[in-house]
Amino acid sequence: MCGIVAYIGNKPAYPIILEGLKRLEYRGYDSAGVSILNGNITTIKKKGKVAELEKAATEYDLNGNLGIGHTRWATHGRPDDINAHPHISSSGRLTLVHNGIIENYAVLKEALIDLGHDFKSETDTEVLVNLIDELRIKKELSLEDAVRDALTRVIGAYAIVVFDKENPNVLVGARKSSPLVIGIGDNEYFLASDASPIIKFTNKVVYLDDEEIVTIRRNENFEIRNIKNQVQNHKIKELDLKLEELEKGGYDHFMLKEIFQQPVTIGESMRGRINADEGWVSVGGMQENMSRFLNADRLIFVACGTSWHSALIAEYLFEELARVPVEVEYASEFRYRNPIISEKDVVLALSQSGETADTLAALRLAKEKGALTYGIVNVIGSSIARLTDCGSYIHAGPEIGVASTKAFTSQLVILSLMALNLGHRKGTINEGYFRKMIIALESLPKKVERILKLNDKIKYIASEIKNSQHALYLGRGYSFPAALEGALKLKEISYIHAEGYPAAEMKHGPIALIDEHMPVIIIATNESAREKIESNIQEVKARKGIVIAIITEGDEELKKMANYAIEIPETEEPLSPLLSAIPLQLLSYHIAVMRGCDVDQPRNLAKSVTVE
Repeated sequence: MCGIVAYIGNKPAYPIILEGLKRLEYRGYDSAGVSILNGNITTIKKKGKVAELEKAATEYDLNGNLGIGHTRWATHGRPDDINAHPHISSSGRLTLVHNGIIENYAVLKEALIDLGHDFKSETDTEVLVNLIDELRIKKELSLEDAVRDALTRVIGAYAIVVFDKENPNVLVGARKSSPLVIGIGDNEYFLASDASPIIKFTNKVVYLDDEEIVTIRRNENFEIRNIKNQVQNHKIKELDLKLEELEKGGYDHFMLKEIFQQPVTIGESMRGRINADEGWVSVGGMQENMSRFLNADRLIFVACGTSWHSALIAEYLFEELARVPVEVEYASEFRYRNPIISEKDVVLALSQSGETADTLAALRLAKEKGALTYGIVNVIGSSIARLTDCGSYIHAGPEIGVASTKAFTSQLVILSLMALNLGHRKGTINEGYFRKMIIALESLPKKVERILKLNDKIKYIASEIKNSQHALYLGRGYSFPAALEGALKLKEISYIHAEGYPAAEMKHGPIALIDEHMPVIIIATNESAREKIESNIQEVKARKGIVIAIITEGDEELKKMANYAIEIPETEEPLSPLLSAIPLQLLSYHIAVMRGCDVDQPRNLAKSVTVE
């Protein structure tokens, strides 16, 4: 959560930081703040989005070429002007921004109060900046040494940037379990939570590892040391990221742009990994460790949110195509239930950002137990990508909308390729079916284009149910996890209560909710459960429920049964969630817009969950 951006160089810092905060706002938007150093410290903090900060800043002199900024997702303390970052130490010397949680802040705060420190906010961050300042004064330490000492005393997660009012030529950053990247320009440096604020100015970056501290001195090289004060050497990496990828590109919202990008992103996630003409599938990180996959006792998927739904679909894929036992775990629960993991297990982590704190914690536990760890992430150089033994990037490009769309379908492509690859190697699927699936995969981008042409029809259906208070999503087989994902999309951006259920479970409780006000979205594309899906529709209609059916093109029978039908192209059943996801995303999007909701930045949410 939260977004950090900082600058030291020869240019005015404020415009760079403000633009960076706007690009980082998807990480948190409860409040925002900036501190600029120019002899004195000018600090502005405002509740709400970065636009509120920008309006307030017009009344201040913000000249200066060193500064730090922050956009917040609140953890400790309610979102308001006082709790917004940056925070300043009691002495007025140090200013700090922080992403993460200091778990032992209460004990530290009590000790600091006894030492005479005064606190203005409810945050753990203010505790940290005062702890650093106390150690700096008491032990007569440099800023970087005081930071190092303080971080040995805290428990929790952090990415921080701090400066000293009396030393305008030094900026110090550090991280543990929360990302921080260094941007290297021409006699200037940037620090940020991710690359989005940096790419306009430089494509040269260094990613800090856990418990590393960077000291940046104006017009000099930076130095990275670990918490034990040992010098660390990092290679400078070049980003393959274009500025236009971070813009809306003429769309009203990032979410709509990202939905309409899916014909391209699905194709990109397959590029170089599949060839229907030659009849092969090859997934790099998997190929290099194929023996571990072939001999695995189990595949264990760990994920959160939308990625957990991808993992549920993976369970169907790998068990059907490769005949290997699969377990799917909420990463947030996995580490706390003392799971049984062995060296013969493969633990696969799914995360768009590659920074999800719970998923990282689950991976560390798996590595301790000797399992092979495999990351499936979108962000290059992310923490999960660096922590895992091997893995695959989904190549969906930057996803700015908080509600995941294109990353979900790209994850499903990679998982389908991996299951096919493993099944082919094990001989659990025959050559004919293998070829059939490859052809079906390569045809997906064109089929998604056809679904996107239904946008106006889906928008009309959205207008008919936009005032509903509840919605039920039903599916069988592969369509059950797709129903869970559809329900999640609706509730996270429109704030309508929605639940996904296996269609057969409707009779075991949810049917009590159905009346003439209840829209029931039924994913009815799987031919293997055709008769039972028809029965589910009849059960809903008998109770006056509003049936919105996702059906296969040309299915006139189901079309007549439903109140509204959305026809999608036919595909192989294991790939059906890739297509049914598109109309469900569009339906949620249009309902949210019609209800006046903030689609890209829904309340209480943030894109990257870097705290547990």
